[in-house]
Amino acid sequence: MSLPMGNISGISLLLLVVSVFLLASPGVQGGKILVFPVDGSHWVNMNLLIQNLHARGHEVTVVRSATSWYIKEKAPHYHSITVTLPEAISIEDEDFFVKFLEKMLAIQKEGASFVAFVQFYWEMLPALSKMHQQSSMLAVEMFENKTLMQSLRDSQFDVALLDPGLPVGVLVAHELQLPTVYNVRWITSGEAHFVAAPSPISYVPTSGNAATDKMTYLQRVNNIIHYLLNVCFDRCVVCPLYDKLVERYFGPGVDFYHLLQGADIWLMRVDFVFEFPRPTMPNIVYIGGFQCKPSEPLSSELEEFVQSSGEHGIILMSLGTLVKGLPVDITSEIAAAFAQIPQKVIWRHVGERPDNVGNNTLLVKWMPQNDLLGHPKIKAFVAHGGTNGIYESIYHGVPIIGIPLLFDQFENILRVEARGAAKSVDATKLTRQNFLETIQEVLHNPSYRANMKRLSALHRDKPMHPLDTALFWIEFVMRHKGASHLCTESYKMSWYAYHSVDVICFLLAVMLMLTAIVVGSIRFVCFRLCRRSKTKQE
Repeated sequence: MSLPMGNISGISLLLLVVSVFLLASPGVQGGKILVFPVDGSHWVNMNLLIQNLHARGHEVTVVRSATSWYIKEKAPHYHSITVTLPEAISIEDEDFFVKFLEKMLAIQKEGASFVAFVQFYWEMLPALSKMHQQSSMLAVEMFENKTLMQSLRDSQFDVALLDPGLPVGVLVAHELQLPTVYNVRWITSGEAHFVAAPSPISYVPTSGNAATDKMTYLQRVNNIIHYLLNVCFDRCVVCPLYDKLVERYFGPGVDFYHLLQGADIWLMRVDFVFEFPRPTMPNIVYIGGFQCKPSEPLSSELEEFVQSSGEHGIILMSLGTLVKGLPVDITSEIAAAFAQIPQKVIWRHVGERPDNVGNNTLLVKWMPQNDLLGHPKIKAFVAHGGTNGIYESIYHGVPIIGIPLLFDQFENILRVEARGAAKSVDATKLTRQNFLETIQEVLHNPSYRANMKRLSALHRDKPMHPLDTALFWIEFVMRHKGASHLCTESYKMSWYAYHSVDVICFLLAVMLMLTAIVVGSIRFVCFRLCRRSKTKQE
């Protein structure tokens, strides 16, 4: 049966249009991605990457434990592999952080004494050690499950996307011979730059030390002490746990730390608008604030509450995903301070409700934080100092009132404070009076908002959104089966070779030898001249 010429021309035209569209599209052939995330707030970041990778046609498989807190077994944008562990990882226990915070606050109340310093590490180090010990069992359960490992090999993944805060995925990726991409800021020894790039501790603050890049002599001493403690803990407590696994499953020729340092691409959740300037490497890609996006309209109920603030506006308060709430004696002081201001307050609060909550304060168990931070009536953000909240504040230009509680939160708030866009309050010394004074200073001193607006302009002024940058480099590694041309192998050098100690010693030896020869020659000549002079005199 023949078709009319008009129909043939129409079909040809349609095929031509479709072909041109497909050729012009920057689409990427779908690949297979194996993901090892870390639970809690880290998962919020990883999940966003997974959603966007799925939307671009990639097949994503997530490895999770049976007790995962945030990482669900079933989701529309990924498949999951659930591993049952003998003991749940501490970070997956909601009560762990509540109890841990209580201990840390009790220690902080003692001030900056040597005893408090020792108590802090006495509590912190065993907790982290136990977390890594529990996490390492994930590798054991996977490697001992021959059926599972064969299934992973048969899946022929293109890349492993890992959060190396708990580096089990590093071992599995090595076994499967997969190129690796890290979604990272923290690693076993602290901030990831200290593993991936040169980190002069004369001006680069080390993990756990809340300092700027302009340190006094005593601050540099303190920085070195923190650095040595981090290295000792990492090499003496954490690494041996994984070294045993490496020796057990890969043999003596493989070094765990070399595996950890050997990632193809480091997607660093850092922006130098926030981070202090420091050395970097070609395979480190900066994606700080990749989760930030324009705000969306609020629900009618929430919008009505916000609009009721009138010209005074609103203040937002959230302590992140890990901590349910502060002790009631602290929250009562916060509530009393909030009750004295004309602004309306939206407070994400899950713990025990304070008795003195003012009529201007709305307590909620969940809130659209990004949408509220982007609302025209927002005046300030009371935050604990988690990086997600800080980057959202920077993106929307909202000044911060910081109440740092745990881990890197003290350093994070200090970084924004150093830029004049935040002011912090010590949670252990918080009273309704000093908290109220801090709120009023941030609200009424225009420099805080102006400085944060400047940071926001710098953060947004990029050729590509950080999320698009992250997706590009993940797909880059998939296309090219790695990125070895960007990776230095300096980490495989011995410490004395890396710092050229052997070369310096050799050159010093040569110089000493030459000096000895010259001095010896001069002495010999002088001795001969003296003898000849004596002979003539005789």
